[in-house]
Amino acid sequence: MLKCSGAGWVASRLLQTSGMGAKTFTELAAWQRADELRQFVLEITARPQVAKDFRFCDQCKSAARSAPNNIAEGFGRYHHKEFAQFVRIALGSIQEVRDQMFEAHKLRYISEAELLGVETTIKRAIASCAGLERYLRSTPAPPSRAT
Repeated sequence: MLKCSGAGWVASRLLQTSGMGAKTFTELAAWQRADELRQFVLEITARPQVAKDFRFCDQCKSAARSAPNNIAEGFGRYHHKEFAQFVRIALGSIQEVRDQMFEAHKLRYISEAELLGVETTIKRAIASCAGLERYLRSTPAPPSRAT
């Protein structure tokens, strides 16, 4: 990952986390971080030992898919207030995945190192979503947005 400093970096991060100027939901840092988490969960649940635990896998995959799905759906809403509600739902799903990853570690489905790694991903996803949600609550919706 490229690291920048100064005002240019701050402005670029704000644009990424706020969605300002984003033409598609995939440009949002919040969606990108939630998608990273989804990919991790899909990799874990595909492991033969884990895949045998059908209920655990279904719960993990459902929560992990919910976060980026809700961000995408919210992006399609015109009003920022509606979009912010979908981002809050995504935050809840990310917390659910966090709990499931603690369970995965207790069940020895993931190692301590993997738990620490996914925790970093979770913290980044939460921070990006929280930033987007703050932006949406503090600004009016744009006059129009192409989908």
